Amino acid sequence: MPDDARDNRQPTLQTILLTAVAMLAFAANSLLCRLALQHKGIDAASFGSVRLVAGALMLGLIVRFRAQPPASSARVDWLAAVMLFGYVAFFSFAYLSLSAGTGALILFGAVQLTMFGVGLRSGGERFGALAWFGFVLAASGLVYLVSPGIAAPPLLGAVLMAIAGVAWGVYSLRGRGVADPLAATARNFTRAVPLALALSLVFAASARVDATGLVLAVASGALTSGLGYAVWYAALSRLSAMRAATVQLSVPLLAAFGGVLFLSEAITPRLAAASVAILGGIALVLSQKSRSARR
Repeated sequence: MPDDARDNRQPTLQTILLTAVAMLAFAANSLLCRLALQHKGIDAASFGSVRLVAGALMLGLIVRFRAQPPASSARVDWLAAVMLFGYVAFFSFAYLSLSAGTGALILFGAVQLTMFGVGLRSGGERFGALAWFGFVLAASGLVYLVSPGIAAPPLLGAVLMAIAGVAWGVYSLRGRGVADPLAATARNFTRAVPLALALSLVFAASARVDATGLVLAVASGALTSGLGYAVWYAALSRLSAMRAATVQLSVPLLAAFGGVLFLSEAITPRLAAASVAILGGIALVLSQKSRSARR
């Protein structure tokens, strides 16, 4: 389907459900990363390697035993694999020095700027006034949610997380129009594994892995990364770049609620107000047809 037709199409219920599942997986992945890295159960390089290996194995098994064979003419997308590796690696190392709120703000700010900039630069997507208002409302809610305590973050951690955000934005854009999202995600994970293992060798002297860290990394790779990214690729084929960028604003919010449920953090009025702003803004963006500049 041409991009114009896809971008002018309203999201279907299936697309909305796929997107919701992907966002929940991303939020769960964030919680797993925090537990593993902040409690020092595993080092950042090893976490990234285990995460990618577990994801590649899980996706490989699913592709191998599913009824539908992978498309034989599928293109090799090394750029997507490199971007996936870059996101995983830079994300892990950035969280060694950044707080969760500051890291989320930098990460998803970079994602939005990357995907939003590409969408506008291509000339193929335009927002109406209500959708613009929804995006600003959602972004403002995110800033409001993570703003307490944010000062000048460590420069190295901030740069690493910004690079991770750009890498994730590019990876997401590469997934638009993929005919077989599951197979494409499996190939990307498989190609990213050697890069992650090479990085682990570089940091072998500081490697550490205990049982808890290993379990969290495997869960992050096999479930919330591997399967989550496959679902995200399936949703991306039906989302414009701007919609795809906007819905990801929900991830820090979902992660915050995950902290409430699983880490015994309190529900605050600030969290409730941010929830209304972020989810309401996303609903406005998704309710508007993205207008094409190519007629």
